[in-house]
Amino acid sequence: MSNDPLLQPYKLKHLTLKNRLMITSHEPAYPEDGMPKDRYRAYHVERARAGVAMTMTAGSASVARDSPPVFNNILVWKDEVVGWMKKLADECHDHDCAVMIQLTHLGRRTRWDKADWLPVVSAGHEREPAHRAFPKRAEFWDIERITADYADAAERMQAAGLDGIELQSYGHLLDQFWSPATNSMQDAYGGSLENRMRFSMEVLQAIRDRVGPEFIVGIRYVADEDMAGGITKEEGLEISHRLKASGLVDFLNVIRGHIDSDAAMTNVIPVQGMRSSPHLDFAGEIRAATKFPTFHAAKIQDVATARHAIASGKLDMVGMTRAHIADPHIVAKILRGEEDRIRPCVGANYCLDRIYQGGMALCLHNPATGRELTEPHVAARADTRRRLVIVGAGPAGLEAARVAAERGHQVIVHEAANDPGGQVRLTAQTPRRAEMIQLIQWRFEECTRMGVAFHFNSLADAEMILADTPDVVIVATGGLPHTEVCEVGNALAVSTWDILSGDVRPGSNVLIYDDAGDYAGLQAAEKIAETGASVEIMTRDRSFAPEVMAMSLTPAMRELQQRDVTFTVTWKLDAVRRDGNELVATIGSDYGGVTRERRVDQVVINHGTRPLDHLYFELLDGATNRGEVDYEALIEGRAQDVVRNPEGAYQLFRIGDAIAARNTHAAVYDALRLVKAL
Repeated sequence: MSNDPLLQPYKLKHLTLKNRLMITSHEPAYPEDGMPKDRYRAYHVERARAGVAMTMTAGSASVARDSPPVFNNILVWKDEVVGWMKKLADECHDHDCAVMIQLTHLGRRTRWDKADWLPVVSAGHEREPAHRAFPKRAEFWDIERITADYADAAERMQAAGLDGIELQSYGHLLDQFWSPATNSMQDAYGGSLENRMRFSMEVLQAIRDRVGPEFIVGIRYVADEDMAGGITKEEGLEISHRLKASGLVDFLNVIRGHIDSDAAMTNVIPVQGMRSSPHLDFAGEIRAATKFPTFHAAKIQDVATARHAIASGKLDMVGMTRAHIADPHIVAKILRGEEDRIRPCVGANYCLDRIYQGGMALCLHNPATGRELTEPHVAARADTRRRLVIVGAGPAGLEAARVAAERGHQVIVHEAANDPGGQVRLTAQTPRRAEMIQLIQWRFEECTRMGVAFHFNSLADAEMILADTPDVVIVATGGLPHTEVCEVGNALAVSTWDILSGDVRPGSNVLIYDDAGDYAGLQAAEKIAETGASVEIMTRDRSFAPEVMAMSLTPAMRELQQRDVTFTVTWKLDAVRRDGNELVATIGSDYGGVTRERRVDQVVINHGTRPLDHLYFELLDGATNRGEVDYEALIEGRAQDVVRNPEGAYQLFRIGDAIAARNTHAAVYDALRLVKAL
């Protein structure tokens, strides 16, 4: 029996959880037709197999037709969900992993033009900024109907064999009744705290009447909205006591903050560059005051913090949800004494940001997450050992080297710089994005452990590569910034890379033309503005930095809005000319018929990269495949067997930005799905 606090069992009612680590409710947006089918199930089973004590599905599953998901959620108001949830629960139970699901009615946190175009309902008429819908105020028949919907959904989940359910009460309908900021009811459901909690108590009672006293029912709820006019910490503590005293719930899952805007939600679910575990002590206060089973998760991304949360008595179960997106095998690695090999969550928030833009959750760091049906978290050993030569030690090259070594191949990596990292090393120069370097450090350490041979300060040419007598050559040389966007005057501009690397000093009155919409433009603006300069970020798009996405944009905006930085959309840079000590930028519009001028002392261009691909083309003639990739084989996970040149000595591939400017996830996904079958 281990003495590790995280590995101690925990008894919740009749359910014994084998350790203290859980995956809290979250929706990775993998359902198909609102059902948790094979992709969804494989994602949870992978983590169950690796030893997590409990996994919670759905954040959150919709209990009613007038709660249409704003992204791809489970629809528990449909009877067909029972069979799919049963398959998921059964497979997780095979690995001694408990399964629960989070149920909700979104209230105003949705849109009226989704699904059946039903009116949005809430406890008042206040619009939620994030989803922009003006709700109707609930009538008596809405309350009766939705209460029954909750009970029906709970009964379905009990029938599916789940271990319990959790109600969502932060930013959703239940706490829209709780909060003075959103409740303007004039009847028994408004006014006093008792009245504002009446609806949720009726829902809980209806659920209990349906599922009985033994089925586990908990609530993930806001105990302090941390905003003017909202639920205060004192009122939240009273809510906590009332929930316990009701006898209707079995655990409290504590949230602090509000989620009605992107910035507010980022405080609840912190991203890269923000403080880790910011609400852990608060959750501990709730547990100490209520002496009731208490769960919590909010940027607890490392095992040491999770262990502290349990050992210090702050929590009974600790959620490491995004951490398990990055590495599903956390518990298995703890059990094997391999904590140092856990793939770290770097807080990039690619997972959540994608779902809020209508995509499915993917991990910037781990391309196998969400693709468990096709991509391995641990690559299988190859039947034949081959010699792979990889050029470039950025994220693509390192992932290719790591997967190849895992498969048992001999791997040689050439890197022109004196350190691994590529563009990520440049990205990590911004202090609040420093965590990104862990993408590189983890891969480099894994490669080193498995015997990959690295040659740094090695500007490899074709002769050098051929001297290694490779069976496979993978070119992962990345790209270089492209700044030739003007009709005239391109040579007068500098790139965002010039600014971030320190090769060019910031000006004092700067125009940044951001036609890529990624992090580099924002990071360059931050570095320039820190000097006291005046900065204008201009884009031809309708919105700025669209590749950064909602939650990850928040820390950047908090920094830039404190500086002399302005944002201009729908204008493009046409030309730059010199006029004395100034530069004159001519700007135009895709909408046509108008030009303007800006007088500045520096023009910075962010226009993505162009492939650094000369080595690839030098090697083409000697390659059996002449660089060709069989896309069907790539997608289906089969080996590449294209032969264009029978006399060739090696296969040749390129990955990442050496093909075209994309992002880090694309780079590591390129590497994994290619090399897993070599």
